[in-house]
This record gives sequence, C-alpha cells and structure tokens, in this order.
Amino acid sequence: MKTARRPGYDGSGPGDITPDGCAVDFYLRLPVDNEPDVIAAAAPPPASLLELGCGVGRVTRALAARGYAVTAVDESPAMLAHVTGARTVHSPIETLELDETFDVVLLASFLVHAGDPAVRQGLLRTCRRHVAAGGVVLIQREGAGWHDAVPRERQLLDGVARVTASTDVGDGVRSMQFEYVFPDARWTQTYLTRPLSPAQFTGALTEAGLVVERYLTPDGAWVTARAA
Repeated sequence: MKTARRPGYDGSGPGDITPDGCAVDFYLRLPVDNEPDVIAAAAPPPASLLELGCGVGRVTRALAARGYAVTAVDESPAMLAHVTGARTVHSPIETLELDETFDVVLLASFLVHAGDPAVRQGLLRTCRRHVAAGGVVLIQREGAGWHDAVPRERQLLDGVARVTASTDVGDGVRSMQFEYVFPDARWTQTYLTRPLSPAQFTGALTEAGLVVERYLTPDGAWVTARAA
C-alpha cells in the first residue's frame, strides 16, 4: 500500500511502504545481523531496554530472547503489527514522552543521520530523556566509507542488496538509493542522510546532553554514550 511520503523519501515494491520509504515485507524477510552481539557486549542483559525505531521487530525478538525487557517504539503501525516479545509503543521517536527511564536506550538503523538537524536533535534528546542514571545509550552511525565505492552490492539470502547512489543534494545532505532484488520480489528505497564526522557527531550529542563514551567497532559504526 502506498502512503504519503516525507519529502526526499520514497520506496516501491510489494506490501506496505512506510512514510520514510521502508518496505514492511522486505524487513520481514531480513535476518538479524550482529546487532544483538554488539548490544550485549556493551550492556549485558538482564536490563530494561528502550528500542527506538524497532521496525518489524527483527532485532527486538533477538534482544528479548537474550533476557532484555524491551519496550519497542515505532511510528509505523504496519511495522509494529509484527513485533513480538516486547511491549510496543506507537509514536514518532522525536516526540516520545514516556514517564520512565531505561538501563539501555538503543538508536540504531543510522537514524542519528536524519537529514533535518532539528529531527536529529529530537531523536538524541529522546535518548537523553529516557536513559536511567548510570544507564547507557547505544547509537549506530554510518561507518567509515559508507558513502564510498558506490554503486556496490552484497548477497542477501537468495537475493542481492545494492546501494545504487549516494547523491549530494546540498546543505551537507545526501540522497541514498537502494535496490533489493530477490527471485520473487523487488523493492527500492530512497532516503536522506546527513553524514557526520566524529567531531560533528560528538557536538550533536553534547547539544542533547550526552557524551560519547567509546566506539565499539573498528569502523566507528557503534558508539556508547552516557548522560553528561
């Protein structure tokens, strides 16, 4: 089903497409990667965990199975309908106001690279507002070289995932275009991203009342932060 898109975002293919261009049916077939391992190494279970932008629950289920008490948040009802093993909350991340805090707050899927700086700061302030004293915020950012060597592709299950373009659209923002091709289906997605140098990333966290603690992976894609 085609719904209204955010400016600069689009998607195509079978099934529901969310306002930011994500195809629900594509994410339903996408396997979990190493996210649970990275998260567990940085903030071991059991712990209360707020997952911001949970999608269909691909990572949610794996985290719940490891012993986290997960509260999963997403703005898409079509995505949330598939989440199991967690309490779900239907809300945009940047306006989320839960009257509780969590041991771990997770902001994955490169959401910190929102093209609009006001949205990015809203996301980070939500992280700060909901992390418990002594708790940790885990953020996934674009790793080194993310916008290099485009186009590129990789095998994904019985199909292929392609980054077809990373185009400068001005004001430090890039338009990313993807194609996912399987024997039985094809999806595309276009979204806007604002690349952040380590210094820019640190500055954005500082503005939101957070401080970078450490980088967890050699490519700089996973970072832990704490309340300043």
